[in-house]
Amino acid sequence: MKQYKGAIFDLDGTLLDSMRVWDDIDVAFLKKRGLEVPPDYQEAITPLGFLEAARYTIRRFGFPETPEELIQEWHQMAVDAYTYEVELKDGAAEYLRYLKEKGIRMAVATSSSPELYEPALKRNGIYEYFKAFVTVSEVKRGKGFPDIYEKAAEKLSLPPETCVVYEDILAGIRGAKMGGFAAVGVYDRSGEGNRAKMEQEADRYVTSFKELMNGGDSFF
Repeated sequence: MKQYKGAIFDLDGTLLDSMRVWDDIDVAFLKKRGLEVPPDYQEAITPLGFLEAARYTIRRFGFPETPEELIQEWHQMAVDAYTYEVELKDGAAEYLRYLKEKGIRMAVATSSSPELYEPALKRNGIYEYFKAFVTVSEVKRGKGFPDIYEKAAEKLSLPPETCVVYEDILAGIRGAKMGGFAAVGVYDRSGEGNRAKMEQEADRYVTSFKELMNGGDSFF
C-alpha cells in the first residue's frame, strides 16, 4: 500500500463546522439589499477567495460597491463568529492528534483569511498541529484547480503524490485529483447536493473523521 506523508486540510465545512456562519452572512448581506439568496449562489462562491467572490457577487447582482467594500463588510460579519462561536467538525481534533502521533506533516489550504481561521483554530486547540498555511489569495486559481494544494505540499517539502487532501466541496476534490493528490471527501450539510458526485470522484468519502481512525484509515 502506498505510504503517504502529508495531509492537507480545507477548513470551512471540513475541519470547521462553519458553513452555517457563511450561510447566515449570505442571508443577512443580501436581505439588507432586498434580495434572497439564489439556490446556486453559495456553491458558486465557495471555491473562490474573498476577492473573486466579491467580484462575482458584484457582477451577478449589479451592486455599486467595490470588491474591497464587500470584503470589508463580510469580514466584519465573520470575525466575531470565528472568534467566539465556530466549533470543530465531528472527530476532527481526535483525527489530527492521531496523524500527529504518526508523524504526518499537516497543512491548511483555505479560502478564509488568517484573521478568521487563526482565532478559531487556536480556541479549538488545533493551530499548532499545522506546519503550513495557504490561502487562495496566494495562488492564481481557485479550488477547482490544484494550485493551492500544490503550494501547501511545497511548504511541507513533499511531492503531491505523497499527500492526501481533505475537502467538503466537489471543486476541491477535483482540483486535488487534477494535481495528483489523493482526496478524501468530508460530508457537510451545505454540500449535500453534490454528495453522490463526491463519493464517486474522491478516493474515500466520510461523514466523520472518526471513520478514519482505529484501523479505518486507508492512507496512513
